[in-house]
Amino acid sequence: MLSILMCCTPVHGHVAPSLAVARGLVAAGHDVRFLTGGRYRSAVEAVGARWLPLPAEADYDDRDMDASFPGRVGLTGVAGARWDLLHIFLEPAAAQLRAVDDALAAQQADVVLAESMFLGAMLLLCRSADERPRVAGLGIVPLGLRSRDTAPFALGIPPLPGPIGRLRNRMMAWSTDRFVFAELQREGERLARELVGRPLRSPVMDYPSTADAIIQLTVPEFEYPRSDLRVPVHFVGPVAAAPGPARDLPEWWGDLADGRPVIHVTQGTVANADPGDLILPTMRALADRDVLVVASTGGREVPTEALPANARIAPYLPYDRLFPQLAGFVTNGGYGGVHFALAHGVPIVATGNTEDKSEVSARVAWSGAGVRLQPKHGAIAPDAIARAVDRILAEPSYRTHAARLGVAIAAAPGPAGIDEVLRGLVAARAL
Repeated sequence: MLSILMCCTPVHGHVAPSLAVARGLVAAGHDVRFLTGGRYRSAVEAVGARWLPLPAEADYDDRDMDASFPGRVGLTGVAGARWDLLHIFLEPAAAQLRAVDDALAAQQADVVLAESMFLGAMLLLCRSADERPRVAGLGIVPLGLRSRDTAPFALGIPPLPGPIGRLRNRMMAWSTDRFVFAELQREGERLARELVGRPLRSPVMDYPSTADAIIQLTVPEFEYPRSDLRVPVHFVGPVAAAPGPARDLPEWWGDLADGRPVIHVTQGTVANADPGDLILPTMRALADRDVLVVASTGGREVPTEALPANARIAPYLPYDRLFPQLAGFVTNGGYGGVHFALAHGVPIVATGNTEDKSEVSARVAWSGAGVRLQPKHGAIAPDAIARAVDRILAEPSYRTHAARLGVAIAAAPGPAGIDEVLRGLVAARAL
């Protein structure tokens, strides 16, 4: 049995996959403590882990991120990513590190398993290996490791092969370090020197490269190849969450069997306050198509306005029953939802342009599993959505590539692979 301390930003899209991992580790017999926000205490305890609270300075209500962080309202693209990284993820790092230290003082851990955006782990990794437990990164967003083969993370720019691509990447890394993320780096360096007494061991955006290992919740076929990795990366595939609580099916559920292609559209579980961002534009865009458009609001209230005749909506839908019936998936680019679609071989239209979603959307297009739509002036034009859905339905290559990724996901080790990696880290240290 290992003593494992899991660390997670209090945001649903980060907590949900981390909880799925925790459930597997508990089932394998490990002692798991889970450090995150108070809103998730019952969810942590439901998987058999012990909940540890983040300090108030590092906790917030992710159900309305714009209310919790009003400075981010209206920001998209690189500007939005830069603001989120500095204020949502880096500013709580000092309080996160304090909570980690308190947890380790109360009970030592064999391994600290921190999801990618828990930047308190970046500060922990400034310490030498003999001053801390083994630290593994949990890749719940696309792999952000810096490489000569990839553009800097958060820009949503796919690889360009060959010498020209490497020259481009080097120039972009230079410019982003000095202009886009300069403030982020300065603040990260200040925190490291003040709190640990040592400099950062890497740029903030590349901090997972200083971990002892990275466990990435995807398959290699959905990640950019890198020829210069400095840290072991273990691709274990997405770890499916347990089925949600049983709910009554919506009264229109039988319409799924009427023979029309079914298109599902969602804005995920966080960026879903305004269905006018993607759900309603998609319904309007496909109103004249011979398809059935179904949407879930992620628990938000169902819009009261009249919907097109071929549109249906509900607060929640059972994904395990819905996705096998889908012809296409329209999404704002959540990592978990995209992988659920790929696991079922469903082609994707990805529209993400905030947080890590631009990187997810770029990988959808790069892998051949779907079409990427980039917002213009903060919105996606309905006619662009319609054309993209037409493409994924008409061109077999998208479903072929999605199915290829589904085969890879089915063959991935999942929770057993995570258990093997963590045991290996601890065993290697004991030698």
